[in-house]
Amino acid sequence: MRRIVTGLLAVSAIALAGAFLFQKQIGTAIFQRAAQEAPGRDSLASLGDGLHLGLCGTGSPMPNPRRAGPCNVIVAGQQVFVIDMGENGNRNLNLMGISTAEVDALLLTHFHSDHIDGLGPLMLYHWTRGASTAPLPVYGPQGVEQVVAGFNAAYALDRTYRVAHHGETVVPRSGGGAAARPFAMTGSSAVILRGGGLKVTAFAVDHDPVAPAVGYRFDYKGRAVCISGDTAQSANLVAVCKGADLIVHDALQPRMVKEIEAAFAGRGNAGTAKIFADIRDYHASPEQAAQSAKEAGARMLVLSHLVPPLPYSYLYPAFLGDAPARFDGKIVVGEDGMLFSLPPQSDAIKRRDLL
Repeated sequence: MRRIVTGLLAVSAIALAGAFLFQKQIGTAIFQRAAQEAPGRDSLASLGDGLHLGLCGTGSPMPNPRRAGPCNVIVAGQQVFVIDMGENGNRNLNLMGISTAEVDALLLTHFHSDHIDGLGPLMLYHWTRGASTAPLPVYGPQGVEQVVAGFNAAYALDRTYRVAHHGETVVPRSGGGAAARPFAMTGSSAVILRGGGLKVTAFAVDHDPVAPAVGYRFDYKGRAVCISGDTAQSANLVAVCKGADLIVHDALQPRMVKEIEAAFAGRGNAGTAKIFADIRDYHASPEQAAQSAKEAGARMLVLSHLVPPLPYSYLYPAFLGDAPARFDGKIVVGEDGMLFSLPPQSDAIKRRDLL
């Protein structure tokens, strides 16, 4: 046995020495293979017809290396819409195999920084990856014009550099930036897009003092997905999302957030402690989100915009609290890269991971 162990150690030492001796050659070969795969996979090409939901960001403003800022993507037939674009959302879309050149529009739920701060990279990739000749459409409630104008101004010099460097065939001058598409609601909801079998309905939610704030419902071939945006428990969400197959709902666990508040207060950081106290009243808890999903008659509830950060799945039961007792359907704690597929005229919800 000792001879065998000694022999194995000798072989391992030789292999390790060889790896260092030929590191340059091995590294070059590895890189060359990776370069051939650089264009990435095309996940959209493998999707069948139906309504598909991807989670390109399930985090919040709180730092979390495992989660990008709020970001969702809806695919309905040949149409692709992104809902909110938090930090690193564009990165995740591309890693998931969803080219931002294929995105038809961005829909914003409200204008909190963590829902818009990834807009710059999305505009850039939408333009440069597809030689787009028109700016990225950005839909949102009134105020979206100011947000889009600000990002366009910030990226104006960058656009001139890229046109000068790569030429208008690769980056047409007319395609850079974004174009605001504001909509208004005379009541509590309004259909803002319709075509190709898809209907998109915006609905008001309660994120006071942030106003306007909306969620979106997507209906396609007998299937429906609702995305809450940021909201406290909302009767209007329940009303508009009646019969939806799947609801994506923001979730904040007050008991956990209160612990963080106390920790900052104990260290003498009263300002940050107050922020953690303030945020508890304009996000739904997992239990409240579960109650809303039950009242809406949804089949599945996906929790996103998770507060506080959850670096390990071991924490999920503590985060969920009593939510499973309030909803008979499936509850999923969202993670970046999840994809949910809803085939037409069916009750099925299929799930896989793209990251």
